[in-house]
Amino acid sequence: MNSTKAIITSVGHYVPPDVYDNHYFEEFLDTNDQWIRERTGIIERRFAKDGATSDLAVPAIKMCLDRRGLAPEDIDCIIVATVTPDMFFPSTACVLQEKIGAKNAWGFDLSGACSGYLFALATGAQFIESGTHKNVLVVGADKMSSIIDFEDRNTCILFGDGGGAVLLEPSEEEGYGLLDFDLHIDGAGEPYLHMRGGGSLNPPTQESVANKLHYVFQDGKAVFKEAVIGMADTTERIMKSNNLAPEDVRWLVPHQANLRIIKATADRIELPMENVMVNIDKYGNTTAATLPICLSEWWENGNIAKGDNLILATFGAGYTWGSGWLKWAY
Repeated sequence: MNSTKAIITSVGHYVPPDVYDNHYFEEFLDTNDQWIRERTGIIERRFAKDGATSDLAVPAIKMCLDRRGLAPEDIDCIIVATVTPDMFFPSTACVLQEKIGAKNAWGFDLSGACSGYLFALATGAQFIESGTHKNVLVVGADKMSSIIDFEDRNTCILFGDGGGAVLLEPSEEEGYGLLDFDLHIDGAGEPYLHMRGGGSLNPPTQESVANKLHYVFQDGKAVFKEAVIGMADTTERIMKSNNLAPEDVRWLVPHQANLRIIKATADRIELPMENVMVNIDKYGNTTAATLPICLSEWWENGNIAKGDNLILATFGAGYTWGSGWLKWAY
């Protein structure tokens, strides 16, 4: 039996420098700072004025590799979780391979919306555990400002731009790494959270643009209800299946979509909020980037130590949702 496990050996993140607080939206929408804070927990977010998703990922990757002391040529595979690729093709993984000079890497994009990063992490771990790869770069990045309608107060206040990356490597040290995951999809959720324009169903036309099909659509109440249930259920399930008690968990690392969803998930597993990673107040929902940004920031601040049990949990369009048990290894 193969005892190799995929461990995270480095982390990196990047957010654009331009900060947009809630008052920014008061200038052109019927909303206000108090309303946004109370319903979402968001105070400010970052928007990239120019560039593409790959431009959010490159600084995060460079930070990740620099912290580990590796060169881009050392990377075997690049997996990019995103719903805002630079273009349909070539993949953003190809774009990044060229931009960072990872000439020995292959790679691909993975579309799982807000759950994309956890899906990508689980996928990357399989390449490591199979023994076929030594250095897998798992990137989560989204330029959500490129697909939100700034006239829709229900969605534009929620999102931000950002990128994060982790490096996966093999380890024979028992009991560390991505030890388990619980992943799900349900296509019945499509009507409630989607972007219907731009693909083969609704190719770009003057009509599709006029009808705003190239923007995120969300039925907030429907998604909120399912997200509360989905994230809490999967988090509880992975803890029970691995006999983890609340006191065993150092950090819950939840997708940063809504502070109320995060608190409901923590309540379900009876975990105090001081053991929950929260940065939605600073960045909003950066979609596939929320989990790696959290991991990188908390590690950077000295708040993650070897042996810590982390429970990752997420919910996104599809519907997609899942959780993972990660024992920190460095």
